[in-house]
Amino acid sequence: MRSALIFTLTAAALLAQQTDQKRDLKIEKLDEPAPAPKTVSIPRSYAVVIGISRYKSIPDKLQLQFAERDAQSIYTILISPEGGNFKAENVHLLTGVKATLAAVRHEIDDWLPSVAQPDDRVLIYFAGHGFIYQGRGYLAPYDINLDSIAATGFPMDELGETIGGKIKAKNKILLTDACHSGAITPEDTANLNHTLGDLRKSLFSLTASRDRESSFESPDLEGGHGVFTYYVVKGLEGVADTSGDGIVTADELAEYVHSQVREATRGKQNPTSDRGTYDPDMLLAYVPANAPPAKPPAPKYGTLVFEANMDGVEVFVDGKSVGVIQNNKPITVPGLPPGAHTVKGVKMGYEPDGPRQETVYPGQDSTVSIKILIARRHDKAALDLLDDGIKYYQKGYEQNYRKAAEYFEKALAADPTYSKAAFYLGLTYNALYDEQKAAEYYKKAIDIDPDYLEARANYGGMLLDTGNTDEAIRQFNVVLTRDPNHADALTMLAQAYRFKALYPQSIEAAQKAIKLTPRNAEPHLWLADSLRLGGKYAEAKPEYDSYLKLSDFDSKLAGQLNYYVIGSLFGMGRKKRAGTQDIWKDLRSLAWFGICDCERKLNQFDTAIASCERALSYDAQDPYAHYALGLAFMTKAQTTGSIAELDPARRHFQKTIEINPDLQESRYAKQNIANIDKFLQQ
Repeated sequence: MRSALIFTLTAAALLAQQTDQKRDLKIEKLDEPAPAPKTVSIPRSYAVVIGISRYKSIPDKLQLQFAERDAQSIYTILISPEGGNFKAENVHLLTGVKATLAAVRHEIDDWLPSVAQPDDRVLIYFAGHGFIYQGRGYLAPYDINLDSIAATGFPMDELGETIGGKIKAKNKILLTDACHSGAITPEDTANLNHTLGDLRKSLFSLTASRDRESSFESPDLEGGHGVFTYYVVKGLEGVADTSGDGIVTADELAEYVHSQVREATRGKQNPTSDRGTYDPDMLLAYVPANAPPAKPPAPKYGTLVFEANMDGVEVFVDGKSVGVIQNNKPITVPGLPPGAHTVKGVKMGYEPDGPRQETVYPGQDSTVSIKILIARRHDKAALDLLDDGIKYYQKGYEQNYRKAAEYFEKALAADPTYSKAAFYLGLTYNALYDEQKAAEYYKKAIDIDPDYLEARANYGGMLLDTGNTDEAIRQFNVVLTRDPNHADALTMLAQAYRFKALYPQSIEAAQKAIKLTPRNAEPHLWLADSLRLGGKYAEAKPEYDSYLKLSDFDSKLAGQLNYYVIGSLFGMGRKKRAGTQDIWKDLRSLAWFGICDCERKLNQFDTAIASCERALSYDAQDPYAHYALGLAFMTKAQTTGSIAELDPARRHFQKTIEINPDLQESRYAKQNIANIDKFLQQ
């Protein structure tokens, strides 16, 4: 265990080496209405999260390291049900090259005012550079030009006018971890204090530092973060909830972040938020696990420093991952309440170290050595049973999935530490649409091997099946934080964003997956679907074609080639009962349906009819394909003046109603049938 003196000296030395990576933008909030009573009612919430590390045209010495990572961490805690409780589609994330001036201005000046209502909550987070030019403060978008700051920066007074006048939300939160360098901004940073103007609504503004101070980044904070943002995230996770009621209020977060950042930097950085100018009980996060009878932590916090005997060891504190030890570099976890904490170190293929108890002492740092020593060996009978189960799993269809499940359960019974058997059970029950059992075994695989990214990704896929899309997105973000090139997680993230109607984000994720695995069919499917639903029909068609070509194999091979993520590729009301149809057929039906819809929108009626018929050849009970086929026949009749197409149009509309009378398409189908009958009678 190292003393507190050693820790603070180490922190000071670290910060002294990073003077080229400072964040010191100061923003203040002013007037607001009287405080509202504390409540666990979560308001409808919207957020814009911006992070820029590498700028387009500023000098290398002024580039940042962790601003984009910080933005991703803020995004993840905001959409967490044990955190901000924002809906994923209501949080717009702009990082790197996407955070241009035009994009930032659109999100803040146009989107937020268009969606926020008087009782809502709005949050804006910015991590990047901030500059002063001719007495005015500017946030620096990705494409800022330092020779033309006024024209290419985002003015702080414009932000103030938008927050104060255009955004009507009851509660507004502004978190700024902005960098500014005296080498190129000679004006005093105190000028930034006057840029927001009078605000008529409640605004909680928490900034990284006070006047004339710097704001720091550190690579030792769980893989690298801005010091300010690191503690903001920790606070929103529940550590700042000193009252123990499960609610992180504005005052609690401000107090926690200020005390922890000040201590971590030996007083060199002091976050600011003026008391009395916002509702101190404003709800920032709700963490049910912290609700009574939880006790308030001691007034001073401590630090655990983790080291390991090998690379690639993931460290957990109180059940939450705090990072992966790489290159024998320790992980520092400050800001922990004094007392006993549960720690665990894991590495795939090895027995874990822990869980065990380690004590955090007030104001001190303690070194924890993680020792991964014993390679995990599995029972020979369990290995053989798994292989036998995989043979059945690869054949597809319900009867084979059920037989596979029998073998996988026997394998897990023979070796309870066999995470791969638990993982395959999750896959198999997911394919059988038994989501409860699928979730049980996915979680078991993750419990056995917490760094089992494939199991975590597929668990996220199962959450998509059950409609828990926000939590699925969080799981995929966990995987992608560990492995940004995890193609399966990117593919399913594209699907999740498609379900949320976040088509640009879906397209981006799918394109990344395609770049990583160009021979994998699924990303092409979700790219095509998002292009189509975004109105880009001509661009969508070749992507559907790519999916069909890449998945054009004997359906008996579906289990082998259709990847361990296949159980997640459903939704949109298309899911069938357990295993009554091969998964491969469902997806091909979806692709042909997409082509049909594109061709119909492009007035290519004959090919649209043929494509919808192909979709129905894979799934004759798909109401969407019947409805689209009815539209194609009906539109062709209207265009050509031929009544021959009206009879098949009517049949397919009627079939839509028979299959699922509760669909909106069925209501439209009834209207179309009435119009056809009226026309034929005339």
